[in-house]
Amino acid sequence: MNEQGFFDLLLISWFGLAGVIFVTLFFITAPYGRYTRTGWGPMISNRAGWVLMELPAAGIFALFFFLSERTTALLPVLFLIMWEIHYVHRSLIYPFRLRPGQKMTLVTVALGVIFNLGNTYLNGRYLFTLGPGYTAAWLYDPRFIAGVLIFISGFVINKHSDLILRDLRRPGESGYSIPQGGLYRWVSCPNYLGEIIEWAGWAVATWSLAGLSFAAWTAANLLPRAWQHHRWYRTKFSDYPKERKAVIPFLL
Repeated sequence: MNEQGFFDLLLISWFGLAGVIFVTLFFITAPYGRYTRTGWGPMISNRAGWVLMELPAAGIFALFFFLSERTTALLPVLFLIMWEIHYVHRSLIYPFRLRPGQKMTLVTVALGVIFNLGNTYLNGRYLFTLGPGYTAAWLYDPRFIAGVLIFISGFVINKHSDLILRDLRRPGESGYSIPQGGLYRWVSCPNYLGEIIEWAGWAVATWSLAGLSFAAWTAANLLPRAWQHHRWYRTKFSDYPKERKAVIPFLL
């Protein structure tokens, strides 16, 4: 089997696995964040876990770019920038804004690394080597323009929502409270909504099955977790706003 055959097989399997993960996560709560618990094996620092999970996506995607013959074309450079904006923040900035002392299971880290390796391979190899490439006309295509705008909107929503969560606690505090402001007015997890929007924008901007698989995986992972967060908030706080939905305003 040549690489193109392997790529196609992995891509088909990736969509199927996303469906399995989506269903599974409604029954098994991933053991990280507020749901960290014993019984899942060894643990490491939350900060170290996030760096180990996310840094390979930034590094390997860049490696695929620099090993390709498309390094001088504008669109591959733009896709590289979009990807790295997310993953450099997620691996080298976000972890160090987390509350110190928290733990993450190694199994969570390992699963995250496996996902990032597969996802980065599919997107990086398609964009920089195996895909047909993009002509300069794609810069003016409505799909590219709309996708970039959607991506930026999702990125801003995600980061603004994370900032609101981070500012809920004063130094030394460890409890939980009801987040307010921004899109928290309408949903319990606008940070997840932002990330789903972000990678939906990526799928549109790249107009590729590889990009669509990333959007599908993002939704498969975050929609069940948003539903769990929403239930947790309603259980913990008797005065939790009844009009809030889990992740999609007015719908879900």
